[in-house]
This record gives sequence, C-alpha cells and structure tokens, in this order.
Amino acid sequence: MSTTAANLRAFSNPAAVLPGRRVDHIFFSATALMMGATVYVGFAPTYYMAGIFCAPLPSAIIHIHGAAFSCWILLLITQTSLISAGRVHIHRRLGLVGFGLASVMVILGVLASTDRLARATAPPGSDPYFFYIIPLGDMFIFATLIFFAYRSRLDSAAHKRIIYVATVGLLIAAIARWPMPLVRGAIRAAIASYVFLVLLAAYDMWSTRRIHRATLWASDFLIFIQQVRLPLGRTAVWHSFAGWIQSSAR
Repeated sequence: MSTTAANLRAFSNPAAVLPGRRVDHIFFSATALMMGATVYVGFAPTYYMAGIFCAPLPSAIIHIHGAAFSCWILLLITQTSLISAGRVHIHRRLGLVGFGLASVMVILGVLASTDRLARATAPPGSDPYFFYIIPLGDMFIFATLIFFAYRSRLDSAAHKRIIYVATVGLLIAAIARWPMPLVRGAIRAAIASYVFLVLLAAYDMWSTRRIHRATLWASDFLIFIQQVRLPLGRTAVWHSFAGWIQSSAR
C-alpha cells in the first residue's frame, strides 16, 4: 500500500523523480577532468612533455602565462573534487584564491598575446593583426564571466555553471593544437569547444528538465563574442589599432 502511494506521488509530481542536483558533483567533476585532458593533449608536445619551464617557448611571459592557465585547470579539478567530498568550507577558501588567479590570468593573457603580436607571429593562415583579437576576445569573455561567477557565489547552481562556461572559453588554444586537421584554427577550435556547452545544456535538461538560466546567458554571451570578433578583426580600424599596439610593444 505504501509503495502504491509513493508511486502515485511521483506520478503527480514528476520533479520528485528527477536527479536534480544530487548528481551535480559527478557531472562537474567528470567534465573538469575532460577539460584537463583537452588542455593536456593540446599542449603536451610543446609544453608539458617538453619540460614545462624547460620547454623552448619564445619568451618568459609565455612561460608564466602557461603556468598560470595550467594552475586554473588544476584548481578547477580540485574545487569540483572538494565539493564531491563535502569539503565546502575548503572550497570556499580556495575560491578566493581562484578569483585572484583569474584576475592575474587576464593580465597575463593580454601580455602574452601582445608579446606574440610584437613578434609578428600567428597560426598558419592568419595575419598577426587579425589574430590579436582572438586572445583578447578570450580574455574579455573570461574576465566578464568570472566577475559574474563571483557575484553569484552564494547561488551554487549558477556559480558552477558560469565557471564552467568561462573555462570553456579558454579551451580554444588547446583544441587548435590537437593533432587533428578538423579542429585546426581558431574558428574550428571554437566550434569544437561548443561540445562542452552542449553537454552542459543536455545535463540541465536531464537533471531538471530545463536549461538553467546561467547556462543559457553565459553560453550565448560566449558564442556571441567569439563570433562577432571575427568580422571586427578584419576591419581597417582594428588593424590600425593592432599596428599601434605592435609598434608600442616593440
């Protein structure tokens, strides 16, 4: 009789049988590891397997930049693991460290991209002036999303999703270096990174039967900035700006 009553309550309230947030720790921990693997595969030949600080990189700022961004991925994996283990108090303390690291990463990202512009180098098929807008756009996306993630730190569902999308915005450089011609180049790598956004939206639908509002607006913002920067980077105004930055940096 009690089993029948429970089944009737579940039928009358479908939300009662949805996974909800009970399996969040599994999804976000697994995808953090996937992001870590994505970064490792992309940078293993030229950075990780080359000895990290012993790797033959063109300047010191690129070394520091690589170390800081690697620390972010490690911190993401650590933070999701702490939540899975129920160590929320440690997670919150490390969150302040993470916010500081993210702020430093934005500065280092701009410096590293400017350093590359000063050396007049770019991936095959791109001119340095146009390519300069790619990392700058990434830093703008990352900085904006980290700001809103910090503001929503008391709303765990929104906070973790914004951090997730912000990290997706950093994966282009790694994916573009995969040994796969299909994802070579900033545009193809960006599209490939959207797999993580699809995973998040699919998880939202599976766990709560709706896409979380943070997933929607953060993903839309990411895609919009990544796409609008492409025509902007080909304009004469942007080339003049990049040329001025290049001459100043030299």
